[in-house]
Amino acid sequence: MATLLYRLGAFAVRRRWLVLLVWVLLLVGVGGAGIAFKGVMTDSFSIPGTQAQNALTHLNAQIPAAGGASGRIVFAAPSGHTLAEAPYQKAISNVLSGTKGLDKVGVIIPPTAGRSISPTGDVGYAQVQFAGQITEIPVATQNTIASLASANKVDGLRIELGGGAVKQAPSIGSTEGIGVIVALVVLLITFGSVVAAGMTMLTALIGVATGLSGILWVSGFVQMSTTAPILALMIGLAVGIDYALFIVSRHRAQAKAGMKIEESIARATGTAGSAVVFAGLTVLIALAGLSVVGIPFLTVMGLAAAATVLIAVLIAVTLVPALLGFSGDKVLKRSDRAAAAGLRQADIDQHAVVDHAQNPNRWIRMVTRRPALVLFVTVIGMGIIALPTTKLHLALPDDGAGKVGSTKRDAYDLLAGSFGPGFNGPLIVTVSAPPAKLKAAMTQVAADLNALPEKPHAAPAAVSADGTLGVVQVIPATGPSNVATQNLVNDLRSRAAGWEAATGSKVAVTGQTAIQIDVSEKLSSALPIYLLIVVGLALILLLLIFRSIVVPIKAAVGFLLSVGVSFGAVVAVYQWGWLGAIFGTGTASSPSIISFLPILLIGVLFGLAMDYQVFMVSGMREAYVHGADAKRAVVSGFNAGSRVVTAAAIIMTSVFSGFILAPDTIIASIGFALGVGVLADAFLVRMTIVPAVMTLLGKTAWYIPRWLDKVLPRVDIEGEKLLEKLRAEAAAESAEPAALASR
Repeated sequence: MATLLYRLGAFAVRRRWLVLLVWVLLLVGVGGAGIAFKGVMTDSFSIPGTQAQNALTHLNAQIPAAGGASGRIVFAAPSGHTLAEAPYQKAISNVLSGTKGLDKVGVIIPPTAGRSISPTGDVGYAQVQFAGQITEIPVATQNTIASLASANKVDGLRIELGGGAVKQAPSIGSTEGIGVIVALVVLLITFGSVVAAGMTMLTALIGVATGLSGILWVSGFVQMSTTAPILALMIGLAVGIDYALFIVSRHRAQAKAGMKIEESIARATGTAGSAVVFAGLTVLIALAGLSVVGIPFLTVMGLAAAATVLIAVLIAVTLVPALLGFSGDKVLKRSDRAAAAGLRQADIDQHAVVDHAQNPNRWIRMVTRRPALVLFVTVIGMGIIALPTTKLHLALPDDGAGKVGSTKRDAYDLLAGSFGPGFNGPLIVTVSAPPAKLKAAMTQVAADLNALPEKPHAAPAAVSADGTLGVVQVIPATGPSNVATQNLVNDLRSRAAGWEAATGSKVAVTGQTAIQIDVSEKLSSALPIYLLIVVGLALILLLLIFRSIVVPIKAAVGFLLSVGVSFGAVVAVYQWGWLGAIFGTGTASSPSIISFLPILLIGVLFGLAMDYQVFMVSGMREAYVHGADAKRAVVSGFNAGSRVVTAAAIIMTSVFSGFILAPDTIIASIGFALGVGVLADAFLVRMTIVPAVMTLLGKTAWYIPRWLDKVLPRVDIEGEKLLEKLRAEAAAESAEPAALASR
């Protein structure tokens, strides 16, 4: 592969105008398609075939008004006042009359005393039933409702929106700009060249723009969540910068040593490019592997992010070398350009195998001097941070998981405070029976529900036109994502058979809360399987690359430690509400973590962890193979890779952390989890635990049984065979004139 990439890099340099034109045309074409065919995205999640989804589908067919999307417009009078006062009544009337008649707006039920106005009279809500599902609500309708709410906040009246009345979270926001700025600063410090830093950032942005345009294009044909494009943006931007960073760094080192620019670019593409392709493939496999879970929205999310990573890899091995060709020696600092120009070609070979152990930095000196102590302290510290993971509770997000200060979060809190926490997540019990038996069956089910020890409030709510399907609405005593609500759903389902036998009906539990519980349970059951697949893949890949038994096991254990640290931090901040004022989580009124975050985190962090593992340990292996003792090989490999890995980790953390400020808690928690995970893996695992363990084990770290060494295929991701071939060709060329002269 290295030879193929070497040729590709050389071609990209020679035909750089053509390569640039192809990428520009691709960006424009895909961008145009994205604008033309963009579909409506949703932040609701479901799994076909579950009891809740099947019951909801049947309900939509029989009673469309009950199964369609709904929203709430919440009104709250200031302290000491009630909604019955004239100014507030006029404001409520203005909002509701303006909402009536909007596209897809069906029935509007105004605030009513004793039903939808709190006992104190200061909080009430209007129920808006839409004619269709949430993906069918026009953005113009949501924008108009938001404008009406904003225009009628008179005399201290608060008007907040929840459910379908709220505009869907934007696919692209401005928060990523913070991460980009920090990443650019890190690149400037790392390279000391505006050209090198700017070019690296430019290629990453082109890749992300192309990937996002493609995702928007596909959204016109495939239902997609609002999280999918932002996840793709988050991952695509991070890996796009890092992959370009690896190739540009290798090229700069070679060019600084005096290698010709064109040859250096081709070699960097063949060597560092091979590692980039490997790293990209691991991320691709992990993200595409989300499809094995069997959850459609997660499959689409994973494939969308994987496509963006694929584009980042293709850009790294084509557009990056082309732009390096345009840049010439301007990717070097001025002082380096002068030094490189003065080097002779003969000096270049001296840089082919460099002993990086000559000047170890303070950190690696400390780690290798006291490896046991460093290992003990680091593992114990990571274990402590990971402890909250034992209290991890997974659920899909409701409005209570929104950012503090957002209208959907404020609406949720107002309703929970005035009508009870379960009011925001009603359950629907559908009762199917012949018309003559339906009313009695519904009454019996509602009475039994009200007598349950969980103390829900149940009442018949609607009947189909043909009188064969009825709806019993159940208001739990606890919030939608609370464990007690999940237990209540399971309890109701276990009682369904008894109700059916007693009433001669068919009973099912559905509603958005029940659907979310079904999805969360499916994800929780799939998590161990996916983790096993990812860890198994890591062991196989690293066994092939490093030809060692210990190195893959150590890498997999380190990966699990990083995942544990990330989970622990997420639970503390987003479930327990620690540092809520900083991260905008308040006091965590929805005490749960988004149910698909662990699987996403494992998939993405796996690829990045293997990336850092390769760049750090491959240098150690190279030094060991060339005769260095085990400890010196550790120091040499660390010195060779630590600078690039440090820059890459800081850049990735910066990009991910930029999304913590996103108004959507799903995106914020994913960004936080990935940022913490990358920091832990790069600095605590790869740059601390790995060298400590390698030092303790010595040459045992590189042990592999002879029989296994013989049967394993050779995988060259650092381009060693390519470099040997190029050295042999150079030696043959230099020997030819000498042979002719001797004749």
